[in-house]
Amino acid sequence: MTTRRRFLGQTAGLLAAGYLGAPELRRVGAHAPLRILILGGTGFIGPHMVRRAIAGGHKVTLFNRGRSNADLFPDVETLTGDRDGQLDALRGRAWDVVIDNSGYVPRHVRDSVQLLAPNVGRYIFVSTGSVYAAGEPRYDEDSPLLKAPDPASEDVNKYYGELKVLCEQAVREAYGDKGTILRLHIVAGPGDPTHRFTYWPVRIAAGGEVIAPGEKDATVQHIDVRDLADFALRCAEQGHGGIYNVAGPAASPMTLATYLEEVRVGVKSAATFTWIDHAFLAERKVAFPMVMPPAMRGLARVSAARAVAKGLTFRPVRETAADTLAWFKSAPAAATKDLTLDLERDARVLREWKARG
Repeated sequence: MTTRRRFLGQTAGLLAAGYLGAPELRRVGAHAPLRILILGGTGFIGPHMVRRAIAGGHKVTLFNRGRSNADLFPDVETLTGDRDGQLDALRGRAWDVVIDNSGYVPRHVRDSVQLLAPNVGRYIFVSTGSVYAAGEPRYDEDSPLLKAPDPASEDVNKYYGELKVLCEQAVREAYGDKGTILRLHIVAGPGDPTHRFTYWPVRIAAGGEVIAPGEKDATVQHIDVRDLADFALRCAEQGHGGIYNVAGPAASPMTLATYLEEVRVGVKSAATFTWIDHAFLAERKVAFPMVMPPAMRGLARVSAARAVAKGLTFRPVRETAADTLAWFKSAPAAATKDLTLDLERDARVLREWKARG
């Protein structure tokens, strides 16, 4: 699992160098300017939110440790501290909205909400679809959640989803309907250091015969980071409270066949697809990102209807693919080194698939 620390380390220097495809900072909407505090703001998701907030005419303050990309937003007020007991820079200050991008440990989130609740009108907490218990055929915001086996544990690597459930509870207890929970699906787009979505534009752009894993009608979902940022700021501007699944890339889950074709069109590739079933790939211990195994397919059937009703929109997959590939080609090697194509392995698997009896 990619931890926050590794996440920020991979993006250090990348953001400052402008490799995240900063959008044009045109004024968005006609809402009254807000005072917005962003906890974090210099990783992958945060900068897109900062830029969207500035484009909306809002006054932004960042709170972080000042260790990564400290000079990314020189004209934005930045307060230095730590979620782990060093919140003094926030005391006595007031904002209209806080967006919490860096809440992973329930104790840290409880400390933040208790300190900010008297002086901040709305708390937007960035959570995850990993809060849901596996085994459901599809999911909405009322689906069963994971239960923390040890509420005292702070092992984010081991209990990522379980701890996010407890973080959500802390926000809801303190803020009620003034709390907004965003449960993110896989986040895609320029600058993503996990490379889950990025694999497909890069592999398909390389051309040739591409393994398409599983069944054509299997579903796949992601949310473009820029669509996520836009929705988070919509919630701030329009005062949307409650829990929202933030999942795309369309109003309903997209089939894998359509998804891969959209990527192919987006990167302008002549690649072809050969479909190989999961069992054959599993026997050879071959797996591909973004594709859920059969037992977990419900996690790629997440309803975002509630968010769509509040203004969540989606850019085309081909646009996300093209922009992500452009970023990958121009980014420093340190930001892309973890994504390597094993074309020899793929060729061997394709030969074995075609030679089966």
